[in-house]
Amino acid sequence: MKASKSHLNGLFEKFNELTILIIGDVMIDSYYWGKVDRISPEAPVPIVAVEKKESRLGGAANVALNVKAMGATPILCSVIGADNDGKELIALTKENGQTAEGLIQSNNRRTTKKTRIIGNNHQMLRIDGEDLHDLNDSEEAIFYENIELIINSRKVDAIIFEDYDKGSITPSLIKKVVNLANEKSIPTSVDPKKNNFTNYHHVTLFKPNLKELKEGLKVDFNHRNQEELEAAIATLEQTLENKNTLITLSELGVFINSPKAKHHIRAHHRDITDVSGAGDTVISVATLCLVLNQDPEMIAELSNLAGGLVCENVGVVPVDKAELLEEAIRLFV
Repeated sequence: MKASKSHLNGLFEKFNELTILIIGDVMIDSYYWGKVDRISPEAPVPIVAVEKKESRLGGAANVALNVKAMGATPILCSVIGADNDGKELIALTKENGQTAEGLIQSNNRRTTKKTRIIGNNHQMLRIDGEDLHDLNDSEEAIFYENIELIINSRKVDAIIFEDYDKGSITPSLIKKVVNLANEKSIPTSVDPKKNNFTNYHHVTLFKPNLKELKEGLKVDFNHRNQEELEAAIATLEQTLENKNTLITLSELGVFINSPKAKHHIRAHHRDITDVSGAGDTVISVATLCLVLNQDPEMIAELSNLAGGLVCENVGVVPVDKAELLEEAIRLFV
């Protein structure tokens, strides 16, 4: 792909004018960093001598961080627990310069927290605390009313569904929000998981990874064969009637299918350290480009580039806007 430096600079400047509503499952990513130099005498496991503890926003909240890192304004919407982890999540949201107006606390849920033990810069163990049941009718009604209020009272340029199968997103919530968005001509994009995979009808951009595509459609195919991949995408689009499809293919890059064009964008060579959170980055950058009416190749190229960049870091971190722009200029101009 070829692009001018002025186009890329102008595009990155325009990101600053956008407001993106993110609906989904939020979580705290907690890290214990340390060194390993011996094995426990109690069991054949390494001992991590903890040197640093850290809590970060994760899940849909990491999408909000990526949106903010790109210069846009995120509004994060989710249902979390009325617990200490919920208080910490709200505090982290505010510390990161974001509004917590879209966060609803419930006595019926635990706030999702994933604790990772990192020894010698390698993840050794993850401990999850979470609830996986769907919102009850009362919680869903309150949640939707809050989302509707924000959409009706704020300038919202796009809506991202960031689904981690933790229960904050339900089929009826999807239908109501997408209908409202389509009435108001607000683009919708989706980073799906298995449970709601076939419930996202009439969205603007649908972005599964390869595993999610196969599981969601209950099909298997040779993803290295483009004809078989395109056949699976055709089945997906017949089911969902979505406008654009962006498939992340891990080391093979990404494939985008739209009414305008289709492109297979190869992955760039990277020193991969950790793939955690790469999908969050891809959906964030793709949505921002979508709002600004970029062509399918630009959407795929920039989101693919951004997803690769974050994989060079340990843990879940948002994309660096300046680094992304610099690399885009180097590769595409």
